[in-house]
Amino acid sequence: MVIGALRLNLHLPGVHSLKEKRSIVKSILQRLRNEFNVSTAEVDGQELHQRAVIGVACVSGSDAYAQGLLESVLRWVEENRPDAPVIDYDIELL
Repeated sequence: MVIGALRLNLHLPGVHSLKEKRSIVKSILQRLRNEFNVSTAEVDGQELHQRAVIGVACVSGSDAYAQGLLESVLRWVEENRPDAPVIDYDIELL
């Protein structure tokens, strides 16, 4: 069994309140769950208006599949969410 974890650091330019941020983050989390069948959560920076840290996790029988799935999640965020550019990311397989 392989557990894959992706940590995404996102910049949220133009966000001036936690309410605006929550709307964007909740949308991203739900879309990732629906598109990729992964677990998602905001894991850090909850008190910051223009930064979000999202954790994504998956379980697989294969290292290659877990790595590919998390890379697909990263690409999806980069391509489909121009309002939340990726500053940094980290993929870890356990």
